[in-house]
Amino acid sequence: MAGLEPRVEYLESFRCPLGGLAAGRPCVLSHGAAVFVSAGGERVSVYEQEGRLLAAVYRFPAPVWHLELSAAPRLLYALCARKGIYCLSPEPESRSANQDDGGDRDSEDGEDSEDSEDGEPPCAVISVDPDACLLPDATLCTFTVVGDKLVTLARGPAHWKVQLFECPRPGEDARPRGQVGEVELSTSSPLARPLGEPTAPRFLPVLCCVSPVGLSALHSRARGSGGFLLERALFGLLFGVDASLLESPVIVCGLPDGQLCCVVLKTLVTSKLSPGDPKALVKILHHLEEPIVFIGAVKTESLAEDLGDTRPDCLVALGHDGRVLAIKAGWDEAGTLLPELREYRLPGPVLCAACGGGGRIYHSTTSELCVVDLAQGGVPNGGLGGLPSLLCPAGLGVCSVVSLWVSSEVPEGGARLLALSTRGRLMTCRLQLSSEVPGPTRAAAASTGQKIEDLLSGIGTVSERVSSLRKAVDQRNKALTCLNEAMNVSCVLLSSRAGPRPISCTVTTAWSRPQLQDVLMGTCRLENSSGLSLDRGWALCVRVLTSASASDSDVASVATTYTVPVDRLGPGDRREVTLPLGPGEDGILQLPLTVSCALHYSLREAVGGALAPSQSPKDPTLDECPPDVLPEQDSVCLPLSTHTVDMLQCLRFPGLAPAHTQAPGLLGPVCDPVDTFLGSLLGPRSEPAGPASLPAKFLPPLVATIKVSAELLRAALGDHHSAGTSLGCAALQWLLAENAALDVVRARQLSSVRGVAPDGADVHLTIREVAVTDVGAAGPVQTVEIQVESASAASMCSAHHAVLRRLQRIAVEQAAQMPGPPDLRVQCLQQTHSSHETLLREVRTLRDRLCTEDEANPLAAAQRLLQVYRRLRRPSLLLL
Repeated sequence: MAGLEPRVEYLESFRCPLGGLAAGRPCVLSHGAAVFVSAGGERVSVYEQEGRLLAAVYRFPAPVWHLELSAAPRLLYALCARKGIYCLSPEPESRSANQDDGGDRDSEDGEDSEDSEDGEPPCAVISVDPDACLLPDATLCTFTVVGDKLVTLARGPAHWKVQLFECPRPGEDARPRGQVGEVELSTSSPLARPLGEPTAPRFLPVLCCVSPVGLSALHSRARGSGGFLLERALFGLLFGVDASLLESPVIVCGLPDGQLCCVVLKTLVTSKLSPGDPKALVKILHHLEEPIVFIGAVKTESLAEDLGDTRPDCLVALGHDGRVLAIKAGWDEAGTLLPELREYRLPGPVLCAACGGGGRIYHSTTSELCVVDLAQGGVPNGGLGGLPSLLCPAGLGVCSVVSLWVSSEVPEGGARLLALSTRGRLMTCRLQLSSEVPGPTRAAAASTGQKIEDLLSGIGTVSERVSSLRKAVDQRNKALTCLNEAMNVSCVLLSSRAGPRPISCTVTTAWSRPQLQDVLMGTCRLENSSGLSLDRGWALCVRVLTSASASDSDVASVATTYTVPVDRLGPGDRREVTLPLGPGEDGILQLPLTVSCALHYSLREAVGGALAPSQSPKDPTLDECPPDVLPEQDSVCLPLSTHTVDMLQCLRFPGLAPAHTQAPGLLGPVCDPVDTFLGSLLGPRSEPAGPASLPAKFLPPLVATIKVSAELLRAALGDHHSAGTSLGCAALQWLLAENAALDVVRARQLSSVRGVAPDGADVHLTIREVAVTDVGAAGPVQTVEIQVESASAASMCSAHHAVLRRLQRIAVEQAAQMPGPPDLRVQCLQQTHSSHETLLREVRTLRDRLCTEDEANPLAAAQRLLQVYRRLRRPSLLLL
């Protein structure tokens, strides 16, 4: 387009609010010869252009956020911050009446008067009467007047709300006659600050009325109230068939989150009479992804036979950061009418904007007032509707403009603008076409286009370079964040060894039959009770240590380690991992098992991406670290817990629950298929075949007993020994606390129970209260006898060892709290000790004889060893 030469003339100066005009909501409106100016404070000034004087100053009760004028009758509407909408008549006769009431008093206060160039108030300040408040509402952010309707936009706790009111007719009460319609607008991001806070929101929404061309009843009102007309073809494409058939104005909203949406006015009127889905009333046109500061329309095409037609055919919206949206209707190659939508990028931030003739859009940044041309022919294009492919803003040499108003168009193609500067100066800018001929202008434009193409190519190269640098920096920042989180987790775990751990891991066991064999499954529950997160690089390591059997004393213990990655474990989260614990490949479950849980952090996995070589080796600015900077031991291991799985946890009790509640595979271990087949051939009267059938039938059961002081057991059980429960029942529940059958044992108050070991042997646990008479010097000692009975020596020894392990733990815990053992008969204890020493010497002799290769009769030695084993366990030792 041809160049525009501005001629600037200053008209008047106004007081700036605290913080400058950028901190307020400045506004300039023109109606005839009168110019209404709000500098962002509480005052609205009326400037008469013909007489070049300040005619009146209105003082509102709060800073003014938005101004609008209605044409007939001429009324001034003002939205005051957190107060509401005020309405007054700016006619001279009404001003004189108000001035007589309060103007003299206000003019005496020098601080409340407008300051002219010499500091003297040029006219009286008229206080706006509180009765002029048309709509009191502290949540209102903007509004617009459409004929006899008042449309407002209020901010709620989570949504924007569009409300419709009926304005009073001339001669009626100044307040609205009631709300007509209402609809909520969804937001893509939560509203940052409630309106009740003293600080004003940074961005206010934009609200305007769009009417189709030919709606003459609203033509003059739309211009006075900030609305505009739009070509019918584009109007129907944008707002739908309903708006076109109803010939209804449409309210277009631009929200601070970047949404551009619309509501048909006539459907909003009937929203309360026929309520439906509120979301169906709202249509989202686009999302600019930045706060919308201006919505308008321009004329982009002018036919030769209709040069005087100025009806807009393109809807535009500007964002605060410089993004521009233009929507226009056009025909494609198939003859279909479609909307063309283009986005442009202008230098930002955009402080204000206005639409002029000839497809021009005037916008002001912090550095300069610029103009762009959307008219066809402004920049060559091959688009659908004639929109240019690129916008080149032209500077007008005017800076620091915060409010614009296109007063009138000059016939030669120029324009006359009213502007308000950041220093509070009202000025008029007359823009006229420059005298340059079109030829050189086009040549210069072509040369400029080539320069722009070269510049864009260079920008692309730099952009790739910046992208590579940014990627490397982001990787290293993420690696540092991961290392910092790992350090925090390590410090928390290492500093909380005494009390409860903020990150814990508990282990529970249960029998399962995934295939043809029963498998003992362990469930590890990792729980994060701290305020930290476990992200990339963390893994849960579970180590299962199997004890070697007594017959294979030369075989070392076998350890199996499972590593499970922890994808993300935030504060309060928990994760469960189920792992098989046994039996092994030989089909034997070696007890006890030790399950150790630890957190493992891999430094290489967490920071390996940041230490990898760059994809651009020619880049000397990237200080790459070689991968060998990590130590040889590139991991951190933090122990969490150690859990022992023994016979008491692995016992199963098929007889405790009814038959219909037992899982079919958990009644006992799987029988040998050969034994099952032979048993079916022998018939139902034959004896059962199994791993424990022969010892149970022909050998007497092995018995081991342990006696413990009743006083010690009561102190150890504590809350487990409730009122009404015998000490024997409480002791059995304590022993089976980690077994799946605990609930049944507690419900039936059992003190004796018969279970099945993993190898199929029966294990009988019996607990009774007995009095020991030959130990205490003062009399009998009340004790609890725990008896373990089984035909299998291995199962009995394993259960006996599990009971002893629990009793040793409570003895150590209660040793410091108990007052001491009762008076004992030393002679009895000496006899028992001497008898056990004799038996132990005999055990050593028999074991040495069994290990001798030339032993003639090993069976006799084994039988004698079994007899000594029984005598060692009955009578048992007494734990006081």
